[in-house]
Parts: sequence; C-alpha cells; structure tokens
Amino acid sequence: AAGGASPAPPDLTEGVGSHIGPYHLLEKLGEGGFGLVFLAEQKQPVSRRVALKIVKVGMDTRQVVARFEQERQALALMDHPNIARVLDAGATASGRPYFVMDLVRGLPIVEHCDHRKLTIVERLAIFAQVCDAVQHAHGKGVIHRDLKPSNVLVTMHDDRPVAKVIDFGVAKAMTTPLTDKTLLTEQRQIIGTLLYMSPEQADGSPDIDTRADVYALGVLLYELLTGSTPFTFGGSGGSSFVELQRQILETDPQTPSHRLTAAKERLQALAERRRADPLRLASLLRGELDWMVMKAIEKDRSRRYETAAAFGHDVRAFLAGAPIAAAPPSAGY
Repeated sequence: AAGGASPAPPDLTEGVGSHIGPYHLLEKLGEGGFGLVFLAEQKQPVSRRVALKIVKVGMDTRQVVARFEQERQALALMDHPNIARVLDAGATASGRPYFVMDLVRGLPIVEHCDHRKLTIVERLAIFAQVCDAVQHAHGKGVIHRDLKPSNVLVTMHDDRPVAKVIDFGVAKAMTTPLTDKTLLTEQRQIIGTLLYMSPEQADGSPDIDTRADVYALGVLLYELLTGSTPFTFGGSGGSSFVELQRQILETDPQTPSHRLTAAKERLQALAERRRADPLRLASLLRGELDWMVMKAIEKDRSRRYETAAAFGHDVRAFLAGAPIAAAPPSAGY
C-alpha cells in the first residue's frame, strides 16, 4: 500500500442484504451475548423465514461448529410447543459460526409480563410452560446452560401467551471455561449470563447437570416476581463481575418477599406492573412462593428441585391451592 499503510482488513460485517448460504438477511432483530440475530429468508429447499444468529468474531469456528454438530442429533429429537427448534448451522465466508432457528416473534418473558402488567398468578402460569419446555429438553438429554429472559420469548396465540425457549444447544457449543481471564476479557459477554448462572457454572466446574437449569429457572422466577435478579451487576448497589461471581458462590440472597420489602421507592412501580396493592405485594410472596424460589436457587444442588418438572408441579399446585413440596428451611438447617 502507498506510503507503507497497512491494507484495510477484510469486511467481516455480514449484514442486512447479505446472503449466508441459502439465507438472505432481511432485517436485524437484535444483539445478544453471542452475536447478532437477523430475520432471514430461505428459498431452497423450502421457502420460509427464520432467525439467523451470527456469532461474534474471534470464536474458534471449527471447534464451535463441531461442538454444535454433536448437539444437533439431540436437538433434532426435541418436539415441544414451548421450544423453538434449531434448524441449521455453519460458518460464514468470513469464518463466523452461524445458527438458524425457528423465527419467534415475541418479547423476552420479563418484558412481556411487565408490558402487559400481568399479575403474579398470570406470571406463574407462563413460567410453568417454561418448566415444561426445559423438562422436555432434559428428557432428550439436552441441558440449556444459558436460560435467561432474552432466551425465553413470549408470543400471543389466539390471545393466549405461549412461552418459547430459544437457543437450546447453542450455549454448549459456545462454552469456554469461566476463568478469571475470560471474566476479565469477556465481561460484557459473560455478565448477562452470570446473573442467571448456577454456582457450579460460575465456579467453572465441568460437572454441569440438569440442576444448573433448575437454578436458572429459579432466578428467572425471582425476577418475574420481584423485578430484579437475586444478585445484581453494576449501577447503584450492584456488584463488579468478580464480586458478583463471589456472591453467587458464597452469599445467601434475600427471599423474594424481603427483596420487595426493601424496594421502598421502587415498590409502587413494581406493584403497578403486577396490578397489585403495594402494601400487599410482599405478603403475596411470603411463604410458599418464597420457599419455591429459594429451593430452586439453593447453592447446594442436592437441595434444589431434582427436576424442572418438579418445580413446575409445585408452581401449578400453588396456582390450584394444593399443597406444595417446597418447605421453609428447618431451624436446624
């Protein structure tokens, strides 16, 4: 190049108007921890619209796609109304992995519930659908590993809310050990996930089982009830990412009812979004809802619900006014 200037790097920004394999990118739908999500159109061998997620530059493409291919067989077995299917995977011309999923038009579950001002009972009914989806996947041998509001979308069918869990299998393909180095170099990527991450995942343990998803479900329900996660990142009263990791491993979170009692100036807005009396909102949670959430987010996974189905069963028992399996911690414990 003239004057010794370096040549410009190749353009790595596949975007609206680009073609990736048989997919034509029509519109950007969003940006997540892993990468960009586009609305795409496929013409061959079938004509359909899909969601296409392009992974951020810098991932080891061959490894990621190979790991994902290992998951594909299990993912292909999943057939559930509350799970969006993964349809295809590959790498772009510039070497970035991509995944193609069912197109789900909806809002993340927390946003949906707040936007429509759903009551505690209505939130629990949608949450029970999420437990069903996660249980179905576990029955097929697939752990999600990255359950959080942006991976649980809610769409309306005939005026009824339907939860759709997305990105099954993607998290496993993308997983790198959670070390201090990755925490420091990928704060932004990991932090959204860290808020919903079980202690064993936050500690970098390779021994992850279905109870990691049960923990994330517990955090999700905590947020649906109280408007915040058990531990928070940044902002006023929030933690740095290293401190957040330590809290997940060592600190006992407040119960949901205590969190609401302590909300003070936020309580009015939280109550309005749940069509509840601010003075009564904490008491709605005190007792059985507290017990269920705290059982799901136990640090010791042997104390959590054994399965997502057991968690969902307790939620539905509560809604029906029947006895639940979760109990208050004993004085000795």
